[in-house]
Amino acid sequence: MAEQESLEYGKGDFLLLDEITKDEFMKNLKLRFKKERIYTYIGEVLVSVNPYKTLNIFGNDKIQEYKMREMYERPPHIFALADAAYRTMKRRSEDTCIVISGESGAGKTEASKIIMKYIAAVTNVSKQSEVERLVTRVKDVLLKSNAVLESFGNARTNRNDNSSRFGKYMDIDFDFKGDPVGGHIFNYLLEKSRIVKQQEGERNFHAFYQLLHGAPKEVLSELYLDKKPEDYHFVNQGGVFELKTINDKTDYKVNCDAMKSVGFSSDETKTIWKIISAILHLGNLQFVDDEKDQASVVNSDEELNVLSYLLGSEPRLVEKALCYRVVAAAGSEVLDKGHHAKEASHGRDALAKAMYDRLFTWIVSKINDIIELRDIVSHGKCTVIGVLDIYGFEIFDSNSFEQLCINYCNEKLQQLFIELVLKQEQEEYRREGIQWEEIDYFNNKIICDLIEQNHKGVLSIMDEGCRNIGKVSDQMLLQTMDQKLGKHEHYRSRLTDPSDKSMEFHRDFCIKHYAGDVIYSVTGFLDKNKDNLYQDFKRLLYNSSHKILKEMWPEGKEDITKVTQRPATAGALFKNSMIALVEKLAVKKPFYVRCIKPNDVKSSSAFDEKRVGHQVDYLGLMENLRVRRAGFAFRMHYKRFLQRYKMIVKETWPNYKGVDKDGVAVIIDHNSFSSDVKYGRTKLFIRTPKTVFELEKIRAQVLPNLVLFLQKHWRGGLARMRARKLRAIYLIMDRFRKYSRRKFVFQLRDAYRNCKDLKDHGKSISPPTPLIASKEFAAHVETIFGRWWAFKVLSRIPHEEHDEVMLKAAAFDCLGGKRKNWALQTRWHGNYLAKSDENSQVDLFNRNVVNRFTTKGEMVLFSSYAKKVNVKTKVADRIVVVTTSSIIKLDNKYKVMKTISLEKVTGLSLSPGDDQLLVIHLQHNDLVICLFSQSKANRVSELMANLYLQIYQKFGKMVDVRVDSRVKCELGKKPFNLTIKNCSADSMVTFKKVGNNDLTLLWPTEKA
Repeated sequence: MAEQESLEYGKGDFLLLDEITKDEFMKNLKLRFKKERIYTYIGEVLVSVNPYKTLNIFGNDKIQEYKMREMYERPPHIFALADAAYRTMKRRSEDTCIVISGESGAGKTEASKIIMKYIAAVTNVSKQSEVERLVTRVKDVLLKSNAVLESFGNARTNRNDNSSRFGKYMDIDFDFKGDPVGGHIFNYLLEKSRIVKQQEGERNFHAFYQLLHGAPKEVLSELYLDKKPEDYHFVNQGGVFELKTINDKTDYKVNCDAMKSVGFSSDETKTIWKIISAILHLGNLQFVDDEKDQASVVNSDEELNVLSYLLGSEPRLVEKALCYRVVAAAGSEVLDKGHHAKEASHGRDALAKAMYDRLFTWIVSKINDIIELRDIVSHGKCTVIGVLDIYGFEIFDSNSFEQLCINYCNEKLQQLFIELVLKQEQEEYRREGIQWEEIDYFNNKIICDLIEQNHKGVLSIMDEGCRNIGKVSDQMLLQTMDQKLGKHEHYRSRLTDPSDKSMEFHRDFCIKHYAGDVIYSVTGFLDKNKDNLYQDFKRLLYNSSHKILKEMWPEGKEDITKVTQRPATAGALFKNSMIALVEKLAVKKPFYVRCIKPNDVKSSSAFDEKRVGHQVDYLGLMENLRVRRAGFAFRMHYKRFLQRYKMIVKETWPNYKGVDKDGVAVIIDHNSFSSDVKYGRTKLFIRTPKTVFELEKIRAQVLPNLVLFLQKHWRGGLARMRARKLRAIYLIMDRFRKYSRRKFVFQLRDAYRNCKDLKDHGKSISPPTPLIASKEFAAHVETIFGRWWAFKVLSRIPHEEHDEVMLKAAAFDCLGGKRKNWALQTRWHGNYLAKSDENSQVDLFNRNVVNRFTTKGEMVLFSSYAKKVNVKTKVADRIVVVTTSSIIKLDNKYKVMKTISLEKVTGLSLSPGDDQLLVIHLQHNDLVICLFSQSKANRVSELMANLYLQIYQKFGKMVDVRVDSRVKCELGKKPFNLTIKNCSADSMVTFKKVGNNDLTLLWPTEKA
């Protein structure tokens, strides 16, 4: 048996409850919520509780755990349900759908995003062919489009900071390999009224605040906006401008990046933000009546200029559309009818709502154009997974037309749930010939009929009121509904039920929904249902210079005098879209996610039992549980059952030769489960999950032995095949290596045949390029040639000059490219004070210095006069001698003042100029000297090379040599910066202190 949860987390499937009561249901749900187990099954229905915090259960490791697994093989998770829908679609070529339901704030939007993430992760492509690149593109667009649609379709309500204010159903098309190759998004009933009016504590759509808080200053300046939402009437009514859970500035960038990734051009993106800005500016327009009761715009010039720029029109045309209405009179005569200020305000609001609605619809259609499957021939017949994320059931303090439509949608989905889950459950038992006790459940078809029935339903009565000629008020609408629906058991108003004081006369009516009673205010119902927009606005926007805006209003091209058909009402359009949606879902295999909101304060620890209990009731979870437990919790086709469990009984392994049903009976009887099962016509019905768990446990015990048996023979065969291949490979490799080496030797012979007779002894010859098998051999040949070439070069140099060549080579390694002049062309004698032309007291020097160290087994390598500076910046003339083991500092009488072992030298520093400065770095007290001689010879490089080479030969240590115009040194544990300054040629070499920590070497030069 695969991993299962401990009982400390409660029951992972409500079917396992000992008692099927609501108290036990709630107790188990609360325990799992407290233990951060937010998912629980009712058979194949997933119950999801919003945790109100981020849980680490959605990573790639979790995706791999649930990939291609049966739902009962792992603890409950939304990944398991998504995988079941994907496997059903892929294996059976059957269209599936995932219906996510629940009230606002229950986590439906997040659930849909998690499902999309899982489907994108498990669709496996190698990203090579054109088709596979298309798959990756479709997956990316499907994921990125969520960010765009959330920005323009979600808003902050008093129940949810990221509430979907529109319904979304997405069909994802898959090819025969199970990879997504296209898709289509359907949107339903955007809450347009939010554009012009928000309740206290709520916000407009996220896009407005993203633009104001996140757009750069230059973008806002171009749109004539500032960063203060409180300055704009259409976004300041709720009094909430920033949220802790949402970062508008970051989301603006995410939204723009997503639009670019999806495929929006930069011009399209700019136009979108211009339309958003135009709506913001529209909200700030105010109208006043003149003495003729004719409306005009307050402060018209500035506001109209901005609006006309954003809408791609002219100020006079914008003003005319706002303040006048063109009316076609008798014949072809056209009249301009002026608005009152109140009418102009209503027209402005209608324009703002219509513009945003058309913009949102255009964005959805743009995404559909990008992801829609066009080349059906190359992909063959496609299967579909539908994901429905639609608004949850809503009960507010003030409920209007939008809430009626939203709750009607939820009634239709509940009806579908009843028909496809509960009703089909009972029908399947009858079809299979299994007897069971009937379960009564509430069928909400009666409520759906109350709202949608032709000629009698609420929507039909509203449409009739909109069609009537003359002024039909909302109060008259309510009166008509009271007359026609007054006797309906799920409808009441104050007139039909005078004792109910929760409703107002001539304003409110109540519908008894499956989720509870909802009181609706009829105020504004007819206007919202008509959803009329003056033709003047449509012509204005159709004639816009913005291509996108023009595309959104094709009806604006109609002639003013043309008689057009009355447009369908908002209620009728929504009803038809709901019927079409239900028809789409009804032909697919359904999977359900029932989302529950644990509390109204968005707390990760509070569990409001009353609030949750109400949701459990209206989601129909207890009815679903009773139906599943009243009969049999699990069922499997005989063939599938036999295929899965045939290895646990010898009589059925490896293949059962009889009828599948008989083979299943053998397995059940062998394990003594007969009392817990029933045999249907095509399926085995198992009453309790415990039986399935026990079967899985037995299967898990048997499988390892079978796997080992198969592995043993398969691995043996693979090993033998591999051994034969390896022997052949090694033989070929060996022959090839020998061939390549012979070939390389012949190429070397031909290339270097006469190199000894050449002036450069073959240094300019380019060696042949070896094959991989000869590279090691080629490296040895290169070393041999290098040594032979060096021998030939050195053989031309007299033996007594070899030491000098070694010193110059060492100097080149240290100073090459760093110091301009280091006396390469001059001879290096080393012991200069032993020469009479350098030292007038040669005999005394030889007697007191050279002979003295020679008797000690040392040899003088270098000697010279030098200027030496100490920590007190006192400069003195000294003689510097370097022997094979030490540096000796002498005074002018050849008296030894200090002997420094070469082992103590930690580094050497020179300048890049012609001066003779050398700093010999010792621990805490460096030796700072500047060589000088009567011939003004350049000998500091020779001294450095002697020290470097001698230390390397004697101690195997490579001293660090630094060349810098600003030399750092340390005298008496005090750091100094030493620089060189040129002075006149007749000056003396000396050191001079500058400030507290700076020394300057004054170096005589003719260029000073």
